[in-house]
Amino acid sequence: MLVHFFSSEGWQSWGLGGQPQIPERMPVLIDDDILFEDGYGPRATRVVNTWLRTLPSSGAPSPNSWRAYALAARDWLTHLRRHAIGVFASREDLVAALGTYADRRLSGPLDERLASSSWELQVAALSRFYAWAVEEGLAGAVPFTVGTGMRMVEGRLVETGRNLARLRRVKPHVKVQYLESDFAELFCRGLAGLGPDGLEDAAFRDRFPGRNAAMGRLVLGTGMRSWEFTHLLVHEVPPLPAEPTEVPILWAVPELGAKGRKFRMTWIDYASLAAVHAYIALDREMACGSWMPRKPLVMEEADFRGGRVNGRRMTWSSLAPAERLRLVDPQGGSLLLALSRQPWGTCFLPG
Repeated sequence: MLVHFFSSEGWQSWGLGGQPQIPERMPVLIDDDILFEDGYGPRATRVVNTWLRTLPSSGAPSPNSWRAYALAARDWLTHLRRHAIGVFASREDLVAALGTYADRRLSGPLDERLASSSWELQVAALSRFYAWAVEEGLAGAVPFTVGTGMRMVEGRLVETGRNLARLRRVKPHVKVQYLESDFAELFCRGLAGLGPDGLEDAAFRDRFPGRNAAMGRLVLGTGMRSWEFTHLLVHEVPPLPAEPTEVPILWAVPELGAKGRKFRMTWIDYASLAAVHAYIALDREMACGSWMPRKPLVMEEADFRGGRVNGRRMTWSSLAPAERLRLVDPQGGSLLLALSRQPWGTCFLPG
């Protein structure tokens, strides 16, 4: 079974009456024979594809989530076909299939075995799919068993349900790990091309020590995820206070680039922010040349809150990650915070 990621580029030549109503990068499951129906009617892949297209408007706006759900559905359909069970079979058959599926993915062959977090994602995706199928009248049974319990919410007991296919979770205080300050400093020194003693390491070979060290301190100071800091813009860096301060400096994480598209505030210490500003003034200034993407979004009159994009005033928070990658100065050059530099001087995206 194939997974294709949809692109509408060139749709005018497809002989359609209008542009397809499928989001960009939406995964599409395709059987190996490239058919979506046969003599028995629509195939399971067609039903799954219909469900996938509902995700952007039902609480899963991220293409990364679409991909994860599509891969989970693909693996489940493949397992059902291996045992000649329909996707909307009887509950008895579906429960039996889920049992063999869990055994295979949690303790089966190494090349098919999943980590506990990946299994949780599989269960979440399939639960969502079958809940949708029941609401649409497509499924009369689901493979999952839900246990009930009670918990305290705002001073009163409420009944809650738990999918018994989920694994028991480790308590938060057990799985949280902290990097001690001395090891964090060694880590940042290594990124900067320095040895444990703080002196230059002659064996260091990376070409971007200033950027790497500054980004390392930014991540340690703010706790941003890789997706978040990769798409940060240089204008979103908070101004450096006039005097060193022990009080952390607030840093807004743009909602369209944050996990779940949820705006949040984090903070950074003065020393780490100073390292980021030093990188902007030196290493980044030298890296940024006249790079220009295929479809540029030219930014003018940029400030801490936003700027004029192709003549229209917009805030940084309204820009999606894909749009941030296309932002350039009028003279060329990316507006992303972390940049690489080709030997011939082209400024392009993080590397």
